[in-house]
Amino acid sequence: MASAIHIPVSEYLETSFRPDREYVDGEVRERNVGQWEHARVQLLLAGWLMNYEAAWDVMASTEQRVQVSPMRVRIPDLVVLRPGTQRRVLDRPPLLVIEILSSDDTYSDLQERCDDYRRMGSETVWIVDPSTRSGRMCIDNRWVGTERLEVPGSPIYVDLPELFSHIDSQAKS
Repeated sequence: MASAIHIPVSEYLETSFRPDREYVDGEVRERNVGQWEHARVQLLLAGWLMNYEAAWDVMASTEQRVQVSPMRVRIPDLVVLRPGTQRRVLDRPPLLVIEILSSDDTYSDLQERCDDYRRMGSETVWIVDPSTRSGRMCIDNRWVGTERLEVPGSPIYVDLPELFSHIDSQAKS
């Protein structure tokens, strides 16, 4: 693993990385990216959300920097926002944050990221696990496993069996 890079948050916010990296308490952190199932699920989720943007009156984005606190910038796999002009780095809580597990993710890292989103004020966080074809959603600090991920009080949802059927049917071809 590469050694940690420590820089001021102001420098991080003006720097580009390929792939982009998160910023946590002065440390620039690498993210797990580039695995087929993770990327495919991310594309399918983005497509699902994009298809419903007008009907649900939302905007979706992938890999968007979100400044969850003065010294932390996370890059979730997807975010869903209320419509409107957005800043280069989001600093208002997304309506929904979606993280897709990679085989290299650890539970403690995932929990830390999700806690950051919740402390920022994001009401709903989804975790999608391509390897088990499952999902969990955090609502009111409670994690619930389900096949239909939802945002309470809104029409926003994803039907995981339908989503994963695209991957499974193509794998059999």
